[in-house]
Amino acid sequence: MTSTTSNPAAHHNHHYWQGAFIDDEEAERRLADLPAIVEAALAVPLETETVLAACDALATALRDPAHPVSAGLAEHVPVGDDSTVLAELAGLLGRGELTRKVRRELGSAAPQRLNRPDAKETVYEAWAPVGLVAHIAPGNGAAVAPLSLVEGLLAGNVNVLKTSSGDTLLAQHLLAALAAFDTTGAIAERTVVLRFPSSRQEWLRLMCAPADAVAVWGGEAAVEGVAAHVPAGCRLVEWGHKISFAYLTRDAWDDPRTLAALAADVCLYEQQACSNPQVVYLDTEDTEEVFAFADRLAAALATMDPPSADGPSTAEDAEITTTELVARLEEHLGLTRVRAAADRSWRVLADVRPALTASPLHRSVWVKPLPRKQLIATLRPMRRYLQTAGIAGSRPDVADLSRTVLAAGATRIAPVGAMTAGYSGEPHDGVYALQRYSRRVAVRADAERFATTACLDDLARPVEFPPPTGPLRDKGTVQELNSQVAPRDAELYFRSGGSTGAPALSLFSYEDYDTQMHAAARGLLAAGYDPARDRTANLLFCGGMYGSFISFFSILERLGGVQLPIAAGTDHRATAEMLVGHGADTLFGMPSYLWQLLTEEEELLRSYGGIRKIFYGGERFSEGQREHLAEAFGIEVVRSLTYGSTDLGPLGHQCEHSTGSVHHLHADLHTLEILDVDEDRPVAVGETGRLVFTTRARRGQSLDRYVIGDLGRALPGRCACGSRSPRFELLGRLGDVMRVATHLLNHRRFVAIASEQLGHRGELQVVLTGGAAREGLTVRMDGSTSPEEARAAFLAGYPELRSAVEERLLDLAVERVAGDALERTPTSGKLRTVVDLRR
Repeated sequence: MTSTTSNPAAHHNHHYWQGAFIDDEEAERRLADLPAIVEAALAVPLETETVLAACDALATALRDPAHPVSAGLAEHVPVGDDSTVLAELAGLLGRGELTRKVRRELGSAAPQRLNRPDAKETVYEAWAPVGLVAHIAPGNGAAVAPLSLVEGLLAGNVNVLKTSSGDTLLAQHLLAALAAFDTTGAIAERTVVLRFPSSRQEWLRLMCAPADAVAVWGGEAAVEGVAAHVPAGCRLVEWGHKISFAYLTRDAWDDPRTLAALAADVCLYEQQACSNPQVVYLDTEDTEEVFAFADRLAAALATMDPPSADGPSTAEDAEITTTELVARLEEHLGLTRVRAAADRSWRVLADVRPALTASPLHRSVWVKPLPRKQLIATLRPMRRYLQTAGIAGSRPDVADLSRTVLAAGATRIAPVGAMTAGYSGEPHDGVYALQRYSRRVAVRADAERFATTACLDDLARPVEFPPPTGPLRDKGTVQELNSQVAPRDAELYFRSGGSTGAPALSLFSYEDYDTQMHAAARGLLAAGYDPARDRTANLLFCGGMYGSFISFFSILERLGGVQLPIAAGTDHRATAEMLVGHGADTLFGMPSYLWQLLTEEEELLRSYGGIRKIFYGGERFSEGQREHLAEAFGIEVVRSLTYGSTDLGPLGHQCEHSTGSVHHLHADLHTLEILDVDEDRPVAVGETGRLVFTTRARRGQSLDRYVIGDLGRALPGRCACGSRSPRFELLGRLGDVMRVATHLLNHRRFVAIASEQLGHRGELQVVLTGGAAREGLTVRMDGSTSPEEARAAFLAGYPELRSAVEERLLDLAVERVAGDALERTPTSGKLRTVVDLRR
C-alpha cells in the first residue's frame, strides 16, 4: 500500500481532495473549479476491477486490528462504535460481497465494457457512470458515508461526499486508505470528501451545481434542504427515513419463538435501522387479543439485554416521553394500553386504531390490529415511507401476505427475527443503488465491419489492472490451495485431461464459470464464428469430469448458435452421417480426433462438401494438415477455439488475423507475465519465456502468478484486427522440450521438419527410453512416410539431434504406425506428444 499524498498535520485539514488533506480555504478554491476537475477525471474510464481490488485490500487490513491502517482508523471511530463499525466495513468491502453486488445490480463483473448482449447483432451495451455524484451523508451512521461513495466508485463516477460537521474524520481517512491501496491513482482522482455544516449553503450549492446525481441520506427536512440546489435534469436519489413493521398471523403470535424473535428485532441497533419494526400488526379485529399480545411482548422485552450506554438524546427522550404520555391519556378512552419498563429502557404501546404510526424508537413499539383484508387500504397511504415487513405465519400465509404487503408499498419482506439482516446485492428501498448512479448506453455499429468485434472497448484502449505481486505458483501449489476453497465457492468440479501429467482438479463457482464462458464466447466471435449462420457440431470429449464439451456447449448457448452436441466418439461413420444428415458446416474438436474422423470418413465428407470451418482446442494442426483440409475438404477457416486450461479457464483467443499459435490475451480476465525459463525475471518483448497468468475472475480463490507450464513470447505492436488486447505466440510446453543425451530437443521441431521436408500431414509422437549404453528416441508417425526417409530428414534438419547420434549418445529410430496406435490421454483423447519411459 502506498501512502496518501499528504497527511492532515493539523485538525483544520479535515477535507480529503483527490489524494490530499486540505483546509477550508483550499477546499473552497477547488470547489469553484469542480466542473473542470470532474471533466479531467472522467476522461479515463475507471475499471471495476480496480475498485474491487482496492476494496478487498482495505477489507483485509480492517480485519487485522494490528494493521497500521486498522489501528489508524480506530482513532476516528465514533464513541460506542469502536468494536463494530470497522468489522462491519470489512465485511461489506470484501471482494466476494462487492462482486456479488455488482453482478446482481449491473448484470456482470465488468458492466462498464461495451459488449454485445445479443451475439447475432452488432449492438453494444454497457452501464456508464452518470458523471459526478454528490453524496450528502447523514450524521448518525459512521459506515453509511464511505459505503455510499464506494457505490459511486463501483459505477465509475467521480464522487463528492459531504459529511456532517459533527462527525469524526473516519470517512476521510477510510477513503484515503482505499485510494492508497490503488496504485493506478484512479480512485483518488474520483474521490472528494468534505466536512461542513448544512448551514454552509454556498458550499452545498457548489457541490450540487455540476452534479449528475445527488444522493441524500436523511429525513424529509434533509431532502428538502438539498433539493433546492439540485439542477434541472439531475437525478435526486433519496435514501430517506423509512418505517418497517411486523405482521403476525394467529398461529405465529401464539408461538413463543416468534415472540422472542420479534423482541430481538425491536432491540437490535436500538431501532436505529430503517428495517427495525416500529409497529406490530396482528391479523385480527379483536382488541382484547391486541392488548393480551402487548402484555406478552412486554414480558419478552423485559428479558432482553439492557440497551447500550448511549441512550437517546435530549430531543429523542422528549419525543419518547410525549408519545408515552399521550398514549397513557388515551387509555382512559379505551384506545390504548401502555406497558413500559420501570427504568424506561423499553415500552409497548397497544392501540386499537390500525393506522401506521411512527415509533419514537429506542425500544418503543406499537401493537395494532389489522385484518389482512384491510392491509392495502390501511398501508397504501403511507407507501412512500414503507420499507420492511417482517411476516410470521404458515408458508401459504407468507406467500399470500407478501404479495399483499408489496402491493401496499413495502419493498422488503423478511422473516421475523431477521428483519435487519440483508444480503449482497439486495435492493435498497426498492431500487438498485448502482443503477441509480449509472446510465444504460448503447452503440449500434454496421454489421459488415464489426461482425468479429465482440467488445467495442477492445478497439479503443487496453484493459489495465494493477501489476501482480507475490510468489510464483505451480500446478502442485494450486492443487494444495484447492483444499482450502470454501464449499460455497466450489460449485462446479472439473478434471484436466492429464496430457501433461496426472489429472488435476479445478473448482469454480457458477458465477465465475458464467463470466469465463461469456469471455470465451467473445473470443469465438473474434475468431470468425458466426452465430447467425454457422451450424456447429460439438465434437469435443465428454465425461469423466472433463470440461471441454460442457464448456463449449455453454459457450454456444450464450452465443445463441445452432449446435449439434454429438461429442467425440469411436464410431466415426455414425458421427459423419450425423454431420451430413443435419447439415453441419462448422466443427469444434481436438485436432487429433478431427484428423482421425476426416481421414477415416474422407469419402463421405468430401462428397458432402459442406464443412467450411474448424475450430480446434487442446492441440494444434500442422501446416501440412491445414493445407490438406483446405485442398481435400474445401475448409476455409481453421482456427483455435480458445487457448486455456482447466484450472484458469479461457486465457486467449484468435482473431481473423491470427496465424499459427498467435492469440490475443483475455485481458478482462487475466494479466500475463512472460518470465525467463531459468530465472524469475521478465524477458524482453519477442523473447521466449514461461507464461505466468494472474486471474481476476475467481471467487474464493487466489490464482495469482500461476506458472501454467507453457512457453511463449509477446508480440509487439497492434494487431491488424484493431484490438488493443496484448498478443502472444505459444511456443509449446515445457514438457515438449526434452533434455536428451545432454541436448535440449523440441517436439515442435520434429513436427516442422516432418511437415516441411516430408509433406507429412498426420500425427507425430516422440517416445524416450533409457538404456545401459545410451538413451533412445523413437519418432512414431502415422501415414505412409518411409521410416528410413524420415530418419534421414530429421538428422539432416536437426543439428542438435544429429550431433547426439554421431557422438553415440543417442539411438534414433522412426516407426510408421496407425493413428489409433499412438498413445493418448484417456479423458480428453489428446495425443501425448512426448512419452518419457526413462526411469
